[in-house]
Amino acid sequence: MRFLHSITPALALLAAGAAHAASSWGFDDATVSLISRTKDVQLKEQFGVAAPLERAVTLGSKDTIKVVLTAKEDKTAKRPHQAFLVVKEPESGLEAPFPLKLKENGKGIVEINQRDLPLQLYIADTPLSASIVIGSFGSATPVDAPAFNIEVERDVGDFTAKTYQPPLRYGKRPVQGYKFNDPLKSPQAAVSLFFTLAVLATAPALIYGWHIFGANLDHAPKAFSTAPVAHAVFFGSIVAMEGVFLIYYAGWKLFTILPMVAPVAIVAFVSGRKALGEVQSRRIAGER
Repeated sequence: MRFLHSITPALALLAAGAAHAASSWGFDDATVSLISRTKDVQLKEQFGVAAPLERAVTLGSKDTIKVVLTAKEDKTAKRPHQAFLVVKEPESGLEAPFPLKLKENGKGIVEINQRDLPLQLYIADTPLSASIVIGSFGSATPVDAPAFNIEVERDVGDFTAKTYQPPLRYGKRPVQGYKFNDPLKSPQAAVSLFFTLAVLATAPALIYGWHIFGANLDHAPKAFSTAPVAHAVFFGSIVAMEGVFLIYYAGWKLFTILPMVAPVAIVAFVSGRKALGEVQSRRIAGER
């Protein structure tokens, strides 16, 4: 009795461990068939979870591969949540899943032909690998078992593989150099001097035009005596604005001279109102 009493806890623990052992998915009665409309030889082979088909299945343009199996959870036939025949290109890793049509008793079937394959798999030069993937809700371990290989036999007149251009994908690109344009330069000094002299040559004609239109320099002393600050500042602001344009021409940037243009323009506006007001008062008095 003492011996039985000591071994009972160990037996209880062993039974509990077996009850909580995780189940796993698998399949049975799996066959792959090649249905061809142009070949006399029909293929039908069996494969298993740990026994993939040794020879490759050749898929022609008018052939259909048919896979039939029974999904099982441990040893019980059962319908899983999802089951796929996954066709993969080993070199690139690209793959395409084809879902099996499942019944409640776990029996599933799927058929594929060349038209079902994505373009990247259809033009592959190496055989494609096909595997069975079964999984479902719960704690049962899913299965991903290699089943067989597929060799795509394209027609002789099919030039898809030669004319195919892979799409542009984002990734590391070669460094592209760029040559910036040379910065803008001022005209040559000889050209600038020529146009400066041309402008100065028009000064006599400008003074003569002022005289014709009634400009009277004799009023300058009276104007400066009446509003000396306004006339002086207005004249100085005009000269200052010309100086700003000169330094811009000499090579300064636009956004560098804009802070200088703003205060000069304000001073010219305020002083100009007073200076021109003084001129208008003399015109009203009939002095001009």
